[in-house]
Amino acid sequence: MSDRQTLPEESHRVVKFRHRRSDDMAAKNEPGNLSRYEGADEPDDYRHRMIMNMVVFALVAGLIGGALWLANTMADMRKNQDCVLSGRVGCTPVDIPHQRY
Repeated sequence: MSDRQTLPEESHRVVKFRHRRSDDMAAKNEPGNLSRYEGADEPDDYRHRMIMNMVVFALVAGLIGGALWLANTMADMRKNQDCVLSGRVGCTPVDIPHQRY
């Protein structure tokens, strides 16, 4: 005996889906067609674009500066830890202010 139940033929139904795109949309979505990115309907706002470019430039410069500071700090800490773990004395410099009498 089979574990599957047999259903009458009327209970099976195939639902066909129609495409959402029309022919106009299909023509616009061709790989070589970049007309949807042109933005010919709206004028360019150069002032806003330049402000955004400066903001992004400052953000990237800040990230790069922070990464360099972090790498330098990590290198200094590694150097000091290597010195201490090797058993040397006086590995970290201590700044003593010179007093004049």
